[in-house]
Amino acid sequence: MGDVREILHTPLKDQNNFSCVSGQATSTGPGLSNRPTYQSEYGAWRYMRYLRGGGTSMTKRAKAHSASQVLPMLTNESIYIGVDIGKFKNVAGFLSRTLLERHQHFENCPAFLFEQSREGFRAFLERIRAYCPLEHCFILMEQTGHYHRNLQQYLLELDLPVYVIHVQSREFGMLKTDKRDALSLANQLYSQLALGVQVANKLQVIRRAVPPSEAAAQLKGLMRHRYELVNESTQRKNKLTAICDELFPEFTRVFKNPNLTVALDLREKFPTPHAVATANLPALREVRRKSHPSEADLILLQQLAAQSIGTKDLARQQGLLLEQEMLIKELRLIQDHLERLEGALCQIVEQCREGKILLSIPPIHPLAAATILAGIGHIANFEDAGHLKAYFGWAPKRAQTGVTFDRTSLTLGGSREMKRVMYLVAWNAIKGKTEWATLYQRLVPRLCTYDERLQAYKGRGKAIGHVIGRLITLIYALLKQDDETLRHLAPGTTPPEPVLYDPELHRRHRTGHYHPLKKRLPENQIVLVQP
Repeated sequence: MGDVREILHTPLKDQNNFSCVSGQATSTGPGLSNRPTYQSEYGAWRYMRYLRGGGTSMTKRAKAHSASQVLPMLTNESIYIGVDIGKFKNVAGFLSRTLLERHQHFENCPAFLFEQSREGFRAFLERIRAYCPLEHCFILMEQTGHYHRNLQQYLLELDLPVYVIHVQSREFGMLKTDKRDALSLANQLYSQLALGVQVANKLQVIRRAVPPSEAAAQLKGLMRHRYELVNESTQRKNKLTAICDELFPEFTRVFKNPNLTVALDLREKFPTPHAVATANLPALREVRRKSHPSEADLILLQQLAAQSIGTKDLARQQGLLLEQEMLIKELRLIQDHLERLEGALCQIVEQCREGKILLSIPPIHPLAAATILAGIGHIANFEDAGHLKAYFGWAPKRAQTGVTFDRTSLTLGGSREMKRVMYLVAWNAIKGKTEWATLYQRLVPRLCTYDERLQAYKGRGKAIGHVIGRLITLIYALLKQDDETLRHLAPGTTPPEPVLYDPELHRRHRTGHYHPLKKRLPENQIVLVQP
């Protein structure tokens, strides 16, 4: 206790604690301190507890009130904001040069919690205005499914610079909180924009968010729904095929595809082999479409049904028949929705500018064009054709070390749907009489190895990949040129017709008469003027 008395009787030195931007502390001195002094041993013990506890409840409330106050910053300084997206609430972390100077570390910078609602978005904007004008803020958020889209759209409508980044992985064993994640995003935004730091990991590169075009905004949700319907249709077809193999395995000798419309009609009206074998021939003719299946096929089907090896368990048959009936109805409903959906997709593509450009390229059909436009969103999202190839999954990947190992392969990244669509488009291109087919035939002897035993070239995928790369470059060039044309139009001006793919111009380019789409500016010339 003697040590405690000595500390208490020692006069305090003047210590100034300056307020930071977030207002978490106030200037205090020995004369302004409201700390109690005790001369007794019991009073000293209570005073030490007071110091360890951080003060009285009134003092804590005062600190919390001061921490909620935000002091305005300089009007010419930018602030970088990272937003951690949540389902119901979001957390925004604020970072700037002044905040870093005052808090020493980005994790100590202020944060703000707001709800996922319009009132919460307005409160978020008011907090930004408390730091700086809206023109000086930069906002970064992760692409977390669909939860970030409402806030992103709200900010883009106000012409605020919004950046997006791939969902970041957290280091194992590190503290994980929403505030820490938001401030980490703000730190990445500050490092790459303000300091110009370059990152080696492409998943940590930020990019400016560009709102999708009108056609892409319509097509994105519809194409996603079509993708799900196609998967559900395939699942039901597989189940119906399995039921057919168990009930009537000989059915596929007449109908190669047991899920065709006429095959499903026959299976629905005559669900078991016994029903097919005992049915009269006129009843079977009523089910067929036009002349398919033929009379001979119907007679063969009855003979196969009479000697079928399908299951004879009545209990099992009842369960399979009920499941088959329900699956046929579900499949027809899905097919009807797919037909309506594909009609709407084709109509949107044929009416928009981007769709007209893509449809002018011979191998691209309306559904492929809809998939490309929905995946791209806006061509301004890609800096050059190389970035578009990487997104489509058709960019080369090279692994090299020393002089003994040097290998080039196709990247595993990119969109699987876009990769599949471009592969089908390329195959349609090389099968027809197009410049792409001529290019493919010229590349096969150069890039592929000839197998003397098989009398054929091996490794044709290299030539197909080269054709796909040329197609993606053409798509990028045409869409980028149209986007630049629309951007340079004066307000109220009627846009001109889009520049379409010209096969004759493509042929001239292939024969050596190449002219770039971008017009080159005349070179500077030095003219000597005589005095």
